[in-house]
Amino acid sequence: MIQVRGLQKHYRVHRRPPGVKAAFRSLFRRDYQLVKAVDGIDFDIAPGECVGFLGPNGAGKTTTLKMASGLLHPTAGTVTVDGHTPQRREVAFLKKIMLVMGQKQQLLWDLPPSETWELNRAIYEVPRDVFNERLRELTELLELGDLLGKPTRQLSLGERMKCELAGSLLHGPKVLFLDEPTIGLDVSMQVAMRDFIRRYNARYGATLILTSHYMDDVTALCPRVIVIDKGVLSYDGRLDQLVQRVRPEKRVVLRFSTPVSNAQVSELGTVVKHEPAEAVLQIPHDAVNQVVARALAALPVRDLNVEDPPLEEVMSELFARSRAAREVA
Repeated sequence: MIQVRGLQKHYRVHRRPPGVKAAFRSLFRRDYQLVKAVDGIDFDIAPGECVGFLGPNGAGKTTTLKMASGLLHPTAGTVTVDGHTPQRREVAFLKKIMLVMGQKQQLLWDLPPSETWELNRAIYEVPRDVFNERLRELTELLELGDLLGKPTRQLSLGERMKCELAGSLLHGPKVLFLDEPTIGLDVSMQVAMRDFIRRYNARYGATLILTSHYMDDVTALCPRVIVIDKGVLSYDGRLDQLVQRVRPEKRVVLRFSTPVSNAQVSELGTVVKHEPAEAVLQIPHDAVNQVVARALAALPVRDLNVEDPPLEEVMSELFARSRAAREVA
């Protein structure tokens, strides 16, 4: 569905020091710096696949999505979406995709969402009966209810994001580019949005690329992740394999019925966190069974849990490794 080969996007950025003298000098002579927002990445995404597109701020994630949706022209390389070249912005292509950006909105501020959606229906030439059926389904899935008739300015952030997502799906896109769709939402609204996106993907077989700094979004929706840092691809593969490669340890969380000292806990493994009633240990994967057995035999364990390291820590370590490798190179 999506094929990217040697994709690059470079900018010439004017740089000058502060001050009146430097500003006056820049009128006659300018110094430019080449910024490589995306620097030669390759990946393929199959139809119906859900992929997390991850990276720190300034990594090139949004730039890549904009090139894949036709908003930006690449400096070099190619990208195709369902056989289309996005930068040509063919009508058939535009009817197949949607781009939702958490900090941008398409809803008209003084009108209710239903009127913006009517405009979208006319733009995308969606037949009336198809439009009404999709609107009914989306209203039910997202629990929009009485939001349809309220002016956009009177909606909360979470309500606006639900309406933004519904409006973007009324033309039945085959490819979804989601750029921080849950930014600024509370925990319950994030869960609702993730659940809706999962059901939409399962129901319509839509292809999904998700960027998010909320790792819960990625864990819930994306078995595969593509990691980009400073415009360069750092990883492309299954999320669970990434965790095992970067952090091959397990976290053992112990809760005690009576207080336990740090010395008692440290005999079992590396202590990540210790409190009198709770401790978190970092244990090699092949030593988990032995450590759990020793803990149950020697300590007043009330509750025990074995889990992978937090995904935030895994991503931070991956970024640190890739930057160190570039510095060495």
